[in-house]
Amino acid sequence: MKFKKVAVGGTFDYLHDGHIAILAKAFEVGERVVVGITSDEMYPAKDVAGIQPLSVRRRALEETLRSRGWMDRAEICVISDPFGPAIDDEKLDAIVVSPETRPRAEELNKLRTSRGLAPLHIIEIPFVLAEDGSPISSIRIRYGEMDIHGKLLKRQELA
Repeated sequence: MKFKKVAVGGTFDYLHDGHIAILAKAFEVGERVVVGITSDEMYPAKDVAGIQPLSVRRRALEETLRSRGWMDRAEICVISDPFGPAIDDEKLDAIVVSPETRPRAEELNKLRTSRGLAPLHIIEIPFVLAEDGSPISSIRIRYGEMDIHGKLLKRQELA
């Protein structure tokens, strides 16, 4: 199924294979893709190590989109709330999410319908798993536990 305009959003901290998978699905199903990237102010206490600055995250996102030939179909926007332009963009048809972000998309659809807008088709992709079977995670990359492909870099001590 091909949609005219699809949304995807995230922090895109330490751009990893899970991010690539969600972006790939969005560009597979959408002619245009609105990519929301969170502002520096959105999650000031996301975790003690802190996320990379927006400038670093956005540069990595743009390089990835360019390298895959997606940049000409992308609209990057900085978002400062959980929904960004998806809450009131009448031209959006669908949103691509992970199992973790699906509840937010369902909440978004309730808000859209309360405003008289059509709900978005929710396209959920599975988590991309690391070597240990857990989802690849920016936090675990930040702490040096795995690389962006989910390869474990240090073994957890057994309790």
